[in-house]
Amino acid sequence: MYAFATARQGPATDRRTPRRDLQQVHARSMELVAATLEAQDRLIGVLTGITPYDAARDELHRAIRTLSGATWEIARNDPRRLDRVAVFLPSNNVFYSYVLFGLVPALYSGEVAVRPSARTRGTALALHEVMLERLPWLRGRVRLAEASQRDFVKVCADSDATVFTGRYDNGLNVMERVGPDPLFLLMGSGPNPMVVGPGADPAAVCRSLLISRLYNSGQDCLCTDLVFVHRSRIRPLLDRLRAHLSALPVGDRRRPGTLIAPLVYEDAVEGAAEFLDAHRYHLVHGGEVRAEDGYVAPSVVVLPSAEGFSPPELFSPVFCLCAYDDPDEIRAWAQTPAELERGMYATVFGEPRLTGELLGSAVICRERTTFDVEDGNQPFGGYGPQASSVRRDGTLAARPLLLSAEAGAASPATAPGGRG
Repeated sequence: MYAFATARQGPATDRRTPRRDLQQVHARSMELVAATLEAQDRLIGVLTGITPYDAARDELHRAIRTLSGATWEIARNDPRRLDRVAVFLPSNNVFYSYVLFGLVPALYSGEVAVRPSARTRGTALALHEVMLERLPWLRGRVRLAEASQRDFVKVCADSDATVFTGRYDNGLNVMERVGPDPLFLLMGSGPNPMVVGPGADPAAVCRSLLISRLYNSGQDCLCTDLVFVHRSRIRPLLDRLRAHLSALPVGDRRRPGTLIAPLVYEDAVEGAAEFLDAHRYHLVHGGEVRAEDGYVAPSVVVLPSAEGFSPPELFSPVFCLCAYDDPDEIRAWAQTPAELERGMYATVFGEPRLTGELLGSAVICRERTTFDVEDGNQPFGGYGPQASSVRRDGTLAARPLLLSAEAGAASPATAPGGRG
């Protein structure tokens, strides 16, 4: 455990990263890429304790891509030097999040203090140790704290920026306790609906839906929690989906190719069981839950209407479909107060009648999934406060977030065209 100082060594600076220092940023980022590649077998070995092998491998690829793009990101956003960044690490995508919120900010910050989630603390510490073995200079730049939330809030209060990942209500509570001074990024989640329109190819969409729902056995904030399917496409899509789900590889998460593995979190298993029981009359595939070994069978629920329905974060291999006739039904759902609060992304296939860049407060991804568009060097999220919001100068604004952009010379709050 590292004991963080409760006061900064000096006042927060407003220095920008000098252009001449970008070469050092590049050199350091390439060292991080090389170390990740050299240690990839060990890193995947650690990750597969909580993540299926294929998802762990993809997580590593995304981390390497983000590290490779770090110099461009920092040159593009020109962040001021932050003396200290404090980070609440999420419980999933642990290595990728460690890269996003720890390693990349360390390239333009004096120190990054990271508090792992209690659920996956051992995994986070093991991953950090693997990187420290190869890059001793990281020891003074990125530090993992086994501190209580109360103690870590004190670290946040003496930091230039805090990144909170988790439930929105918890984030607001931490933000209030941290005080008004630090830049505060709140990264939450949203239902990420998918729309399958009359012009969509059921075979292609089925593959995209499987990827979007089953990544890490469904345990990811980018997974799709609700699928609107045009009535003309629901039968062909459902037939293909059920056929694929019946043949999915199930088993040990350490084995390559396994898509369905035991869930890591007991509450995710309990939540899936409660959801399936509450909608048992609309269950058309699967439904088995074994709490004793964390198994949730790939399951499909088809609802008659989305009116009044606010999908939970399923965090399991459960598909929730709903037929629609007119896209105005989808717009009406997206404009409800509950959904405007948590709009993140919306994937749209074959539905040209949904125009514009947003569905409610969710950013539309056209003919691509959320996993296709996610880029660690670009702002992440939507315009729902519960999905992604930032507090600066006493004002909380909802928008896609990237720490280097928020700390940049032309932050999204002040840049031309920026939305608050």
